[in-house]
Amino acid sequence: MVLNNGSGQQTGAPAGERICELLTRAGRSAKLLLADKGQLDSVAREAVQRAGAQHGIVVGAGGDGTLNTVAQALQGSGIPFGVIPLGTFNYFARNHGLPQNLEAATRCLLDARVQPVHAGFLNGHIFLVNASLGLYPNLLEDRESDKAQLGRSRLVALFSAIKTLARAHRVLDVDLDLEGRTRHLRTVSMVVGSNALQLEHIGVPLAAAVREGELAAMLVRPMGKPSLYGLLLRGLVSRLGETENLHCFSFSELQVHRRRRRRIKVALDGEIRRLSLPLTFTAGRECLPLLLPRDPALLVRQ
Repeated sequence: MVLNNGSGQQTGAPAGERICELLTRAGRSAKLLLADKGQLDSVAREAVQRAGAQHGIVVGAGGDGTLNTVAQALQGSGIPFGVIPLGTFNYFARNHGLPQNLEAATRCLLDARVQPVHAGFLNGHIFLVNASLGLYPNLLEDRESDKAQLGRSRLVALFSAIKTLARAHRVLDVDLDLEGRTRHLRTVSMVVGSNALQLEHIGVPLAAAVREGELAAMLVRPMGKPSLYGLLLRGLVSRLGETENLHCFSFSELQVHRRRRRRIKVALDGEIRRLSLPLTFTAGRECLPLLLPRDPALLVRQ
């Protein structure tokens, strides 16, 4: 089990010890691997090696960023993926009906089945909720900085977003290759979603396509600061899809080019990376062997 020391409110050794206690009472053995943010990649790879050698499973305990790191390490291994959500939003776990309560989520692992689920890929890197470029990665960087000072909560995330939108932002010129056609667009931010629940919460009418295994692209047209604040408010009341300033469509594969650019900053489930251009987004249908409880009564309707 890979547990992120800095996820949400239930962090570090106490949360891990509680999970291990529950598993031990049920007659299960578990190895807890605690990781600070800079260690997640290496610790996740270690967990996959240990699980492979012992014919076990790998559990990610943390927020969506932690689950992203563990899922990336699991690619190609065939090892089942368990989830205990300990983050702020927990969109991946909630999308699949897993409870956010630590004890309830742990019980879901005790009698589970493997259910292959969809995910997105960007240049070979998996994403479980969304991948983005432009304004959104800047917003995420500011949010992490503010959470480090003010604590991890949805209210802090909202405050940080308002503060970030108050600054000037660069407009990106991008060429999109989709189904054999190239289209030039100017955008403040581009977000590609792979999580139907998040799309429903912000009011973008592409959740059904994502549930079928496609990805959802959302490009914000250039606009002034008041309009950006309006866009944020629409997202908060689940009406983002009603604005004319958002261009949305679903797809299975998409390439993004930027002229005279070789690399670009992107965010994958909240984790910032720099990737080489062009960016290639692909939909991975039933590519992740997620563990879900056999008893559907343990799942939570979101």
